[in-house]
Amino acid sequence: MLVLTVFGVLVLLMLLGVPIALSLGLTAIGLMYWMGGTDLLIMFGQRAYFGTASFPLLAVPFFILAGNLMNTGGITQRIFGVAQLCVGRIHGGLGHVNVIASMIFAGMSGSAVADAAGLGVVEIRAMTKAGYTARFS
Repeated sequence: MLVLTVFGVLVLLMLLGVPIALSLGLTAIGLMYWMGGTDLLIMFGQRAYFGTASFPLLAVPFFILAGNLMNTGGITQRIFGVAQLCVGRIHGGLGHVNVIASMIFAGMSGSAVADAAGLGVVEIRAMTKAGYTARFS
């Protein structure tokens, strides 16, 4: 019976036009209050805070910052140039250049996020200039 009630509240909230994420959250908070009172609600707030206060989650913005700093300093343009000298002359060379440049950049930073932030702008600009569509780039 409890499952039907929770599911019914969830469906009702969605039918009222409440976004799905908010519907799920409100249903979960209501169920926690109904099952355990305010103690579970206090724990909900603590878990929400400590779930976001972790070092791996803090590292992502710093990797993006590192990629943007390398892009501003011109390091990514130089990496792309070296990769273009190595494999740029073969058929489909710009795609190979992207892979080689990403390998070099990933070896330096160790992060796919920094790689995308740093090399993405350079690669998209070069592919668009070479005649590729913006969507493909």
